[in-house]
Amino acid sequence: MKHIVITGSTDGIGKLLALRLAKEGHFVGVHGRTEAKLKATVTEIKAESKNENVVGFLADFSNLSEVKRMAKEFAEKMPKIDVLVNNAGIFKVKTDTASNGVDVRLVVNYLAPYQFTNAVLPLLKKADAPRIVNLSSAAQSPVSLNALQGGMSLGANDAYAQSKLALTIWSFDLAKKEPSILVVAVNPGSLLNTKMANEAYGQHWSPAEKGVAILYDLSMTAKAKTSAYFDNDKGDYAQAHPDAYDAKKIEELLSLTNTLV
Repeated sequence: MKHIVITGSTDGIGKLLALRLAKEGHFVGVHGRTEAKLKATVTEIKAESKNENVVGFLADFSNLSEVKRMAKEFAEKMPKIDVLVNNAGIFKVKTDTASNGVDVRLVVNYLAPYQFTNAVLPLLKKADAPRIVNLSSAAQSPVSLNALQGGMSLGANDAYAQSKLALTIWSFDLAKKEPSILVVAVNPGSLLNTKMANEAYGQHWSPAEKGVAILYDLSMTAKAKTSAYFDNDKGDYAQAHPDAYDAKKIEELLSLTNTLV
């Protein structure tokens, strides 16, 4: 039995992955933003998987103090984390700015997973072969350090693409700094049939199961490679955006990120 944490798992591929892993008998930490939905999801997964080892964790990832509180709760409720899937992400929102004045996509899709992961590193290090799977995207564009500090506003597409490149850059850097942890970034597939894609684009190209299958493989099988980017549109490992390999840009992004969280 592995201890597995999936953020953003009350919907879409996160929820489907949580269910699949619970059915296999693993201990699954499910995360959601609203209490009612989180409780309903945990109840549903327990019933469908006949596995009582499903625990819910509540935090709004647009608020970094909630992320911090949730990380403390993990330390109390989980002896270790074998696999962390940073799946929580948003695209379309009612309010573009988070409570810290930064675009909400940059906060939820990048700063929150960065903060949460760093806070639970001790739990990951208690596992024999820990893994982190970070959900990137085919959409990746150069990160504005000004926007990351709340100095300018971005359009939804741009903010999303910047947040996903930032997450990919950090994945590679974390893999280098923590050689005992396998860290892989993945584009689970463009326009999967999920709530996020349907809200953002009103359409989908591929079934959600395509994304669940690759997340499962990278979480649980030998398919995962550290410090790499898997592009599920191509069905293979691929090159991420050139900035993800630029030492100067990596250093600038991460030193700023450290000061922000």
